[in-house]
Amino acid sequence: MSTRSVRPASSSATRRSSSSVRSILGTFGEEQLPADATMSIEVDILPIADDNDETARLADLIEGVAGEFSLFEQLHGFSIDGVDLETSALPAGWRDRLVKVQNANTAAPSGEPRFTGWCLDKHDLCVAKLCAFREKDLNFVAALLTAGPVRQDVIAERLPTVAERYREAVVRALGWLAS
Repeated sequence: MSTRSVRPASSSATRRSSSSVRSILGTFGEEQLPADATMSIEVDILPIADDNDETARLADLIEGVAGEFSLFEQLHGFSIDGVDLETSALPAGWRDRLVKVQNANTAAPSGEPRFTGWCLDKHDLCVAKLCAFREKDLNFVAALLTAGPVRQDVIAERLPTVAERYREAVVRALGWLAS
């Protein structure tokens, strides 16, 4: 996911289930997307660590520095939520489909080095959003389905591959897709 693949967060005790809509920008330019797919001021970041406890600890640090209502948000106009591997419902194989991002926007203020961001694949992102099933998530997926950059059949194929604990969310999401 990336750099909620990267969607931000909250404290580990209150962490929301979601994935950043900003991940879609790893695949498409903002001008190529419907407005409903680019309106978020949140970025989810999944720190890379050896185990999920360390990932959660790093995610909390990120959120403490750059989370909602932080000085970082006031300065840059967006906030960062640190997330861990338990934050979102992701389909099997999501790591193999991450989208690499390395450009001027991932560079240090001096221009070098250029860091690497990894964003969720567009269909994996829609799976996570549909499992979260908040109004903003449904609007996001509906906008992408209507505009055409994602395919309903691919999302429906991947939904059943999320962890068993999300089974109820998968049934609800498949029902929404079929409606």
